[in-house]
Amino acid sequence: MQAEIITIGDEILIGQIVDSNSAFIAKQLNAIGVSVYQITSVQDDRTHILKSLAEAEANADIVIITGGLGPTKDDITKKTLADYFNDTLVEDLSVRKNIEQIWEIYVKKPIMQVNLDQALVPSKADVLMNRYGSAPGMWLEHNDTVFISLPGVPYEMEALIKDEVIPKLRTRFQFPYIQHKTFLTYGMGESALAKRIETFENELPEFIKLAYLPSLGRVRLRLSAKGVEKRTIETEMENQIATLLPQIKDIFVGFEEDLSIEAVIGKQLTTIEKTVATAESCTGGLIAERFTANPGASKYFKGSIVSYTKEVKVNLLKVPEHIIDEFSVVSAQVAETMAMNVREQLQTDFAVATTGNAGPTKDDTAEDLGIVYIAIATKEAVYSEKFSFGNHRIKVINKAANKAFEMLQKEILKK
Repeated sequence: MQAEIITIGDEILIGQIVDSNSAFIAKQLNAIGVSVYQITSVQDDRTHILKSLAEAEANADIVIITGGLGPTKDDITKKTLADYFNDTLVEDLSVRKNIEQIWEIYVKKPIMQVNLDQALVPSKADVLMNRYGSAPGMWLEHNDTVFISLPGVPYEMEALIKDEVIPKLRTRFQFPYIQHKTFLTYGMGESALAKRIETFENELPEFIKLAYLPSLGRVRLRLSAKGVEKRTIETEMENQIATLLPQIKDIFVGFEEDLSIEAVIGKQLTTIEKTVATAESCTGGLIAERFTANPGASKYFKGSIVSYTKEVKVNLLKVPEHIIDEFSVVSAQVAETMAMNVREQLQTDFAVATTGNAGPTKDDTAEDLGIVYIAIATKEAVYSEKFSFGNHRIKVINKAANKAFEMLQKEILKK
């Protein structure tokens, strides 16, 4: 079964925003056995949209459209859908009630007609109620193709996909059983890892595929099985997992299961009832940001001190000035002192510290561009490692954050 995704909006085509919606939708469809045939981005233009709808109908069983459902004049998706299906727009009372409640509870301003007009939907459409916004989702069927139109606001679209679209698709179609298992590895490049497990990959059954997903110092290995018999899939997947694990045990840090390493670490810290804090210089708070992006992070993440300058290191983190003068801000001694002091100040079980030279200039350190020191502190000890992450600023910062999570993960697994 094939799907096509159509994103509508000039802001995508001029590079004003990144199309993250398509990536999310494709991932959700893949999880239920639907292959995405094509992703198309089009302007807010009636002729262009109509052409894309016709082409998608010829190619796909399911067409998912995002964007163009707002209250402004350039949001023309609903009117164009009505034209495509030779339909008219009618007011849906349940959507109108939802809009009125949103304005009463959250907006607290007089509601305008353009907002009420969002309750207009094609008469042939099944409404998919949007719990987080005023623009509803719409489900239409035409010549055995399902068309699903969703708002472009990411959190609104994501909720509709999970709560409305996927359950309705499962009812409408019969899908194969799919199982994914993702191994999170650190410390070995993609090519070296592929060479190590070449025999394992060659001996996989036809219905199980192995994918390499490298990203700045880490490689995710994803086993994907697809078939009709659920029991057969699950049994064989367990066999392959048991075969692969001993071959990567020195670089394996856990099963990702579509979770980031920071989310995995969060679960582990919660399980053992431990906490962590960060002291960040060159990573500028990125490690803390990635921790706090996960719901419930306050259970294990206490806080961060972003000490981007020498003055903050000295005054807030209490790094002795003579250590900085002797070894420079980019040094093992400073990284370790930062980690120890933030752990003590925030009273945590673990602490992570980063200090480095992300570039483009060397500032007041003798270290080369790309040199980063990462320290891990516990109640018992502190240690640091030195890394060279190249000369691209964003790459250095992201690789440093990834390596910090790797180091923290290994320390947690010792407990």
